[in-house]
Amino acid sequence: MSPARTPLDDLRREIDQIDDALHDLLMRRAAVVERIGAAKGAPGQAIYLRPAREASILRRLMARHTGTFPAQVVVRMWREMITALTRIQGPFAVAVHAPEDKRGFWDVARDHYGSFVPMTAVNTPAAALRAVSDGTATVAVVPYPAEDDNDPWWRFLVSADANRPRVVARLPFGGRGNARGENRDALAIAVAAHEPTGDDRTLLSIEIGGDLSRGRLKDMLEACGLPPVGFCSWHSGGGHSGGGHAGGGHGGGHHGGPSIHLVEIADFVDPADPRLTALVERSGDIPVRVNTVGGYAVPLPL
Repeated sequence: MSPARTPLDDLRREIDQIDDALHDLLMRRAAVVERIGAAKGAPGQAIYLRPAREASILRRLMARHTGTFPAQVVVRMWREMITALTRIQGPFAVAVHAPEDKRGFWDVARDHYGSFVPMTAVNTPAAALRAVSDGTATVAVVPYPAEDDNDPWWRFLVSADANRPRVVARLPFGGRGNARGENRDALAIAVAAHEPTGDDRTLLSIEIGGDLSRGRLKDMLEACGLPPVGFCSWHSGGGHSGGGHAGGGHGGGHHGGPSIHLVEIADFVDPADPRLTALVERSGDIPVRVNTVGGYAVPLPL
C-alpha cells in the first residue's frame, strides 16, 4: 500500500515542475541563440559582443525582481547563462591580469564571465591587452586605472582606429561577491561597440601638445557639456602627474610639454559627438587630440 501523499510531497512535485519549466526555457533560449548565430554568418567566426545589451537585460530584471531570492545571485545566474550562450556563437576566451599576489581580479572576472569560458592569468595588463589584439583572447580584464601607475596600460588604447580594443565594461557589475585580494574594480577590454544604455560613463583620451593644466582642461570639458568625474595623466617624458576624482582642485596636474589624459565622463559620448569638436576648438593654439577609449554601463547598485 502506497504511503499517503502529504502537503510536502505536493510542494516537492511543484518544485520539480518548475525545474522542468526552467530547463525547457533554457533550452529554448539556447536554440534562439543558435539561430542568431546562424543568421550572423558561418560557425566559428569571431563573436559580436554586446555589453550594453547585457547590462540592459540585467537592469530590467533587477527592476522587476521581488521576493527573498538574493538579487546578486540572479545576476550571477544570468551572467553564467549570457556568457555560455554567447560562446555557442563562436570562440570566447578571457585574459586576466592576475599575478600571484593579485588573484582578486581572477575572481571578479570569473564572477562576470562564468565558469564555462576559458580564462588565462597573465602577469601584466599589457599582456592581457596583447592577447585581445592578437586574437588569443576575446576580453582582457585589467585593473581600473590608478593615479600612481607610472606606466599606465590605458595609453596603449589611444588610437583613432575603429577596430581597436576598447573599454566595454566595469567589473564587478552586480556586486563584489567573495572575490579575494584587493578591493579594486577592473575594466573589461574587447573589440566591441560602445553603445548607450541610459546610464553610462565614457573614457576619453585627450592628447595635449602643449602646456595645459588639468584644472583648465576640467573647465574646458565642463564648458562643453562633458562632465568629468575622474582623471589620470601621463607624460611621455616623465610618467604620471596624479589623478583621481575630477573635483581635486584646479591647480593640480600642471606639467609642461606633451601629455595624455584619461578622463572619465559622466555621460555616453559617441566618437562623432559634437562636444568633442567643441573641446578641440576651445583649446585655441594648443594642439589637442581627443579619442574615445570606450566606456561602460554604470554597475548595478547592489
